[in-house]
Amino acid sequence: MNGETGAAEMFSRSSAILGAGAAVRLAGSRVLVVGVGGVGSWCAEALVRTGVGRIALMDDDVVAPSNVNRQCQATTATVGRPKVEALGERLRMINPACDVAADRGRFTGGDAGAFDGVDAAVDAIDSVDCKAELLILATAAGVPVVSSMGAALRTDPTRVRVTPFGEVEGDALAKALRRRFRRLGRFPSAEFPCVWSAEPALSREVRGSLMQVTATFGMCLAAAVVNILTKGEGKWKK
Repeated sequence: MNGETGAAEMFSRSSAILGAGAAVRLAGSRVLVVGVGGVGSWCAEALVRTGVGRIALMDDDVVAPSNVNRQCQATTATVGRPKVEALGERLRMINPACDVAADRGRFTGGDAGAFDGVDAAVDAIDSVDCKAELLILATAAGVPVVSSMGAALRTDPTRVRVTPFGEVEGDALAKALRRRFRRLGRFPSAEFPCVWSAEPALSREVRGSLMQVTATFGMCLAAAVVNILTKGEGKWKK
């Protein structure tokens, strides 16, 4: 089986739903995923499995034993390794033809070329400061961005929602992000899709996250990105 035939077969079930034209666009698209923890790692995997041909990963953390319960690259064999490195290897195993770039760093907004050649960006960052910069700079650059709010301290994946950021309610991370925008006096220049949970968070005295919730966040982010990149074309968009 040659490479082209293998790739066509690998993504045949996706293209059957999305359409051949959409599959071609995905294969030629580059997506930046910032934050590859319990949400971002599953988003990245879903994008590669759907046929995105180029993906850039950014995260400065290493795999810890406590990550094994919810992060797709976290296993007993990867503990101590940079998350982007371990995830990059996993993604290349899924699709060796995928162009995977792994940057072990934090998004600070200092790189003026951060969005060069980027067709869509995923914000799966925990830090409010970094999150705010990504959303402000991505929208200013005209790059479509999708954002995750807080997935921790929830237990019910059926309460996860996807709405514009302005419609997010009862989420502590969204509240902190809005405060940050006001303090900076700078705001995103365009509305963006946001994944959040309508389930009230457990007490902050509980320090925990569940894969069934964080992975649902990641899948919803990936679906939003695919919709953006394919312009909602294909049999799935009625």
